[in-house]
Amino acid sequence: MQGIKNFFNKDECEKYYKLGKTLGQGSFATVKLSTCKADNTRWAVKIIKKSSLAPEDEDALKTEVDILERLDHVNIVKLKEVFDCPGNFYMVMEVCSGGELFDRIVEKEHYTEAEARDCLLSVVDGIRYCHAENIAHRDLKPENLLYDSDSPDATIKLADFGLAKLLDEDSMMHTACGTPGYVAPEILEGRAYGIEVDMWSIGVIAYILLCGFPPFYDDNNAALFRQIKSGRYDYPSPFWDEVSDQAKDLIDHLLVLDPKKRFTAQDVLNHPWVAKTESYHNTHLPRFRDAMKEYNARRKFRAGIMTLQVLRMLQSSDESKTPT
Repeated sequence: MQGIKNFFNKDECEKYYKLGKTLGQGSFATVKLSTCKADNTRWAVKIIKKSSLAPEDEDALKTEVDILERLDHVNIVKLKEVFDCPGNFYMVMEVCSGGELFDRIVEKEHYTEAEARDCLLSVVDGIRYCHAENIAHRDLKPENLLYDSDSPDATIKLADFGLAKLLDEDSMMHTACGTPGYVAPEILEGRAYGIEVDMWSIGVIAYILLCGFPPFYDDNNAALFRQIKSGRYDYPSPFWDEVSDQAKDLIDHLLVLDPKKRFTAQDVLNHPWVAKTESYHNTHLPRFRDAMKEYNARRKFRAGIMTLQVLRMLQSSDESKTPT
């Protein structure tokens, strides 16, 4: 990819891609399944309305593009090219039609530690690559972990680098960002932070992959953030009875309050639970599915409520403005 291509013709993207059915739609963008006319390959084209973007949003989009064009890894969604046309940006990206990680595994009748480990391995290897390139993702969560197809052997891809940051060597970040439940304690405390925040999020994801619910949860964000900052969590019975001590040991090295003592991505890949194949990894986790179904439903309901609240705030703000 060679940066953002600027065009004066609003339909320039459609010279190269046949836009098909809508895969998703939000307030600011629409994603369409598209076909490259040159070689008949399938891509997801994200159409972003310029009128919906503030100047800082446009700058953030260009930063995201700059980061994505640096990345080339099997577990990271590929950005092919970007068109800057009057009215819209068009981001041509790899298709991920297999849905979210959590939605996929909750449908499994039989689910084991080995499967949880394989899922985590894909996420960690993608983040290891990002960190080696001095890039922090800063928003690892279920919605951003996607399967590239419906195939049983589909690949997990890290998506949405909208909050990602390219760091200079040894530089720190200060912006408060992330998603409640997955955000690292140092961000909540307003401290300068580094790429270690991604490893905390991976610890939360690992915990959920093994029992079906998160280590920290409260409908009230203030209470949730107090839990996270305390760093206290447990492995309640009976949900963790079949899970190995090695798996718990890995989580205990990720959900660490001190970022400097927290496992790196390479540490995770070297850990015995990830690196070795043990027979107990194939033990079915019988309570996982029901717990995950309940958590997934609550998570999506809460996300919907949050979206409605934001929309109401925006509408209220618009109504309060004096016409000019």
